[in-house]
Amino acid sequence: MAGLKTCLVIHSQDPTAEYLLNCKIGTSLITCNDNLSAVRLETTKMLLEPLNKLKQADARLNMTQGVLEGVFGEELGVLPGMDSIFSSLALERLVGFFENVVQQNSKKEKFDIIIYDGMSTEETIRMIGATSKARLYLKYLRNFAEKTDLGRLASPSLLRLAEEAMTLSGRNPNLNGKMSSEIWDLLDKVLERGSTIFAEPKRFGCYIVVDRNSPVSMASALRYWGCIIQAGAQVSGAFALATLNSSGEVGATIEDFSPLPSAYVPHISVGAHLDWDKIMQDSHSESARNLLTVTAHKASIPPVIFDPTNKIITLLMPGFDKSEIKLYQFRGGSELLVEAGDQRRVIRLPSQLQGKVGGAKFTDRSLVITMR
Repeated sequence: MAGLKTCLVIHSQDPTAEYLLNCKIGTSLITCNDNLSAVRLETTKMLLEPLNKLKQADARLNMTQGVLEGVFGEELGVLPGMDSIFSSLALERLVGFFENVVQQNSKKEKFDIIIYDGMSTEETIRMIGATSKARLYLKYLRNFAEKTDLGRLASPSLLRLAEEAMTLSGRNPNLNGKMSSEIWDLLDKVLERGSTIFAEPKRFGCYIVVDRNSPVSMASALRYWGCIIQAGAQVSGAFALATLNSSGEVGATIEDFSPLPSAYVPHISVGAHLDWDKIMQDSHSESARNLLTVTAHKASIPPVIFDPTNKIITLLMPGFDKSEIKLYQFRGGSELLVEAGDQRRVIRLPSQLQGKVGGAKFTDRSLVITMR
């Protein structure tokens, strides 16, 4: 965006961005123009730093008695799931999701906007939901650590190793003198803060891009809209690709995504040299910039609406039909677990709505649930 310091983070080997920007993008941050920087994430290289920090911590604590020193990061390959984990760590360094909870000593580049171009939409959605989902795993791991003999024996050493590695990496976790229970509480607060940021559209914006001439693209976009909500974030707007040499679409909305704010973006031909000055002056570009500006300061469509008076919960579920949605209740009806789109979402219910599900109907892209 013009006037805002922006960083493009790419985690794939796709060279499209290099072609479009006419700029070689590597694993070190480079400046493409006055307000745009870019970096390419490669998991094979990102593996090395945390392993080296663990080795340094182990050298001080001598926990593995030299075994860890014999592990060479350069010979380790990338396993499924590692890409998302290391992407999250790299983005956290740029964004600082957790810096108010775990103070960081290392200096990092400051950007107004960070754009993430991930390996796939599904992987990105998994990343969005990772912090909220990890809290439940942390809860069960804590129970294991505190209530079993093996956990009570191993957890203090593992926590000490993690603290030492974080300190060596430039972070100051401030765990000295803390009881194990305080450390677990701190970890939960870190994850809670991360999930809260993903749920704030003013801090974390999701936009869907569609080709209106493709029914498959439209259906996929609606589905991903619902999946993003399930992951714990919100979609702020929709962009549609303008047709070649068109201007009549400027200011028009994409009815299929109403009431979601929408705009058209210029048609870009990748088969010719790109004149970015001309592209930025295009009327569609102005429309897209206006959408980004408006949605940055405007509340998004609420994914959950509670109506205590009528004992009704309304869940926004675009892209799904009723047969694809499953509801579960645990812990005495204080929570509602919603399963759809290969995602599970836990909704904590206000006291006035706690109880058993009495019925549900699907209307206008929303699931309307009646509580007993």
